[in-house]
Amino acid sequence: MTATLFLVQTVFGFYILAVMLRFLLQCVRADFYNPLVQFLVRITNPPLLPLRRIVPGYRGLDLASVVLAFALQLVEVLLVTLLLGQSASVVGLLLLTVAELLKLLINIYLWGVVIQAVLSWFNPDPYHPAARVLAQLTAPVLRPARRLLPPISGIDLSPMLVVVALIFVSLLLQDLLGFWTGGIR
Repeated sequence: MTATLFLVQTVFGFYILAVMLRFLLQCVRADFYNPLVQFLVRITNPPLLPLRRIVPGYRGLDLASVVLAFALQLVEVLLVTLLLGQSASVVGLLLLTVAELLKLLINIYLWGVVIQAVLSWFNPDPYHPAARVLAQLTAPVLRPARRLLPPISGIDLSPMLVVVALIFVSLLLQDLLGFWTGGIR
């Protein structure tokens, strides 16, 4: 059962991550011709193309990606709950699904900011596909932090501010989830 649980969480986790990254990169208007973005597009197109006929976009946002990520996360939460032999209400499952997607969103930005901060120590090639996508992805969370906390003596502490804020929000979400669901998971 542990191996099955691991397999379900891994397969669903990677694909939900790909769909979420595709949505986020579309939101930040990342370079569509970047090889990493092309990879995400190719692996997420099969379910998204038919879904787009049913779920239209809204103001440049690909709502089909959001619906797909939500549906996949709901199926994963349901399978994990069943594999663990637990029962949950529909509201509990929906709350867990939203919480898991928010947790994934926070983790994407948390790791993106950390990786970008570490890479900045080595002065990577700014034209490298991964460096460009990472910069485009993290810019919306780093830009306000840089306005709030400008570089001090040439040292940019804004990534640390963003990391602290993201961890705080993650812990707050965890506390709220435990309160709302009564510890279903």
